Amino acid sequence: MSMRRALDSLGMLFVALVLVSPAVLFFLWMISLSLKFEVDNAAYPPILIPERFAWKNYASVFESNRFGLFFLNSLIVTGSATGLALLIGVPAGYGIARMRATKAAIVVLIARMTPGLSYLIPLFLLFQWLGLMGTLLPQIIAHLVITVPIVIWIMIGYFEATPIELEEAAVIDGANRWDVFRHVALPIAKPGITVAFILAVIFSWNNFVFGVVLAGRETRTLPVAVYNMLSFEQLSWGPLAAAALVVTLPVLVLTIVAQRQIIAGLTAGAVKGG
Repeated sequence: MSMRRALDSLGMLFVALVLVSPAVLFFLWMISLSLKFEVDNAAYPPILIPERFAWKNYASVFESNRFGLFFLNSLIVTGSATGLALLIGVPAGYGIARMRATKAAIVVLIARMTPGLSYLIPLFLLFQWLGLMGTLLPQIIAHLVITVPIVIWIMIGYFEATPIELEEAAVIDGANRWDVFRHVALPIAKPGITVAFILAVIFSWNNFVFGVVLAGRETRTLPVAVYNMLSFEQLSWGPLAAAALVVTLPVLVLTIVAQRQIIAGLTAGAVKGG
């Protein structure tokens, strides 16, 4: 039996390495590009660890006059879209889970699976008619198309897996539905809310399509700003890779800091089923 467990562990480790290795290698190569001069980036055979580091690639990103503006735009759009998604999605997920509204859950799943491009044209026409193009508001509203279904779907699964006995006891003690939700369901659902928050932030922060179409010169977000560094005349891989890593850093740090809560939120539903 111990031999079988060892083989199973080795098999799982091999599968994990196969799945994770491409992402790790890609991330390491991005770090390498960001730390090399253009001469080293164009060298053949490729150089992974350069003899001298080009820290100026990162300095040029932070010295840009518009980097602070684009960072603030991303912060406003992502923060607003995530906050509104939690405000809407957590109660909606609780209601759907407790009412066992299967059809509503299917609608949420369809909304989650539908590509963002499907919403882009009607949203573009609507915002153009309202005269809101070039402001941050269209991007915030458009990002709700991504964040709200994520939050609702995660919370549906989480509330369905949490025990209902405590809520029933609160109802017997005279609590109304709002009190049950506020004082019983929400505290229990904190791990699930954390997972929903992290995923909503990641999907919103990294969104490119809505920003490139709906944003103006002063309302671009960081992914769009990185894209605008591309040009037909000259492509500087070092500054481009440095900017891409700077954009990735906030969500990476957030995920690392909250990894315990994420694991707890993803595995909490297994307790009831066991």
